[in-house]
Amino acid sequence: MANPRAAMLVIGDEILSGRTRDSNMHHLAGELTARGIDLVEARTVPDVHDTIRDSVRALSDAHDIVFTSGGIGPTHDDITADAVADAFGAAIDVREDARAILAAHYDARGTELNEARLRMARIPDGAALIENPVSAAPGFILRNVHVMAGVPAIFQAMLASVLPGLTGGAPLMSQSLRIYRGEGDIAGPLRKMATEHPDLSFGSYPFQKDGVHGAQVVVRGTDAGQIADAMTWLSDTFGGDTE
Repeated sequence: MANPRAAMLVIGDEILSGRTRDSNMHHLAGELTARGIDLVEARTVPDVHDTIRDSVRALSDAHDIVFTSGGIGPTHDDITADAVADAFGAAIDVREDARAILAAHYDARGTELNEARLRMARIPDGAALIENPVSAAPGFILRNVHVMAGVPAIFQAMLASVLPGLTGGAPLMSQSLRIYRGEGDIAGPLRKMATEHPDLSFGSYPFQKDGVHGAQVVVRGTDAGQIADAMTWLSDTFGGDTE
């Protein structure tokens, strides 16, 4: 049985402008790979309601699981919750369980739960809350879409609370071999190897350092025995250094 397929939607003008470097996709990919969930698509979109709405709808239809990051804070440009609600035709308003979480958090700190902070308690009808142990403001799950914060520490904490509830498949494993030959020399045999082993994927990544050039070949799959056999063949055929 094929592994579940996941997609990620990264939301924020600051990402597209280059002002902020996204690290959430890298973290998500590693966590999903370890749990047998294949991250097969990622998009980055600006803080535009219709663009977020349409992207959420398209990714939800095309994949088993969708994760979003960004746009669920207290400011005027935090519009992700509204756009996700719109994508599924759900009403959205301040929800009492989310309000209670925020009230307890801010009361403990002697801080007012003002109108701006209360925006973070607006949850679409039918959504389940995602725990946020870092700053309390919850994310939520609506259908197959998991809506989470963009701040890396909060995103990672939310993801940790979500992952135990997801059903994965076979974890993806990989090994790599550093081959000191040009890609033109290894392309033909590598293509033949890939054809003969359809359950494995073979990636070739060229490098040049200190006048030496070659390619790092990465073999990925869910069967450790097949990967080991492929690595033996590659080493016997081309030599090189395992990594």
